Amino acid sequence: MSRMTADLTRTTKPGGAISRRRLLATGCSDAFRPPVIRGGLIGAADVLTMSTTRWLLTDQPLAREYTRADIAPDFPTWGQTNPSDEVYQQHLSEGFANWSLSVGGLVERPRWFSLDELKRLASRTQITAHVCEQGWSAIGEWTGAPLAQVLEAAGGVTPDARYVVFESADGWYESIDMFEVVHPQTILAYRLNGDDLPVGNGAPLRLRVERQCGYKNIKFVSAIRVVDSVAGIRRGTGGLSSDFGFHWYGGV
Repeated sequence: MSRMTADLTRTTKPGGAISRRRLLATGCSDAFRPPVIRGGLIGAADVLTMSTTRWLLTDQPLAREYTRADIAPDFPTWGQTNPSDEVYQQHLSEGFANWSLSVGGLVERPRWFSLDELKRLASRTQITAHVCEQGWSAIGEWTGAPLAQVLEAAGGVTPDARYVVFESADGWYESIDMFEVVHPQTILAYRLNGDDLPVGNGAPLRLRVERQCGYKNIKFVSAIRVVDSVAGIRRGTGGLSSDFGFHWYGGV
């Protein structure tokens, strides 16, 4: 049994919800505040919003799931729809046959996963609402590997792990904390509405973190790094969006 599996086995309630004691006693206690606290009223609002929401989510409830009848016939694309990155374009031309995902940082066995290897891991399918900060929403069916399963396949995380940082082929980056990492609906999706993930929606792999706004669900994921702090990453706020003034915690 891996360290991550053993840790979750010891600290979950029946049904898989992480215990409140676990969240308060370990690095997950960081779940009640952003990794960087801004000054003034904005910073106070960040802390108040996140801490209040996370107290309500302590037992790790699922985001609402819908029926197939609710699925949007044409799931919207937004922002970058086809990265110009030369390496990405080469993988696209090859149907992602030689593409791989880097998983490193504070994991026991840093490694690369091919798309086929990710598809061979335990998968989850969920029909959920994507809520965009620009004012639109759409329901889609996502299939992918739970993020916790991917990290477990890399030997599990070390005790210092606090955040997982995602890098994208379009230059985007984002991070989430371990509270979201272990949630069952946090997946790396490779299918949308029963088909391979379209390029416009982030092929071959995108993050789905269903309890946060759309900008946290980054597309074209190319690398994952587990860290103890986001302070040394880019501008040090934990994400490209938060670097430019958005809230790091985008809870809905």
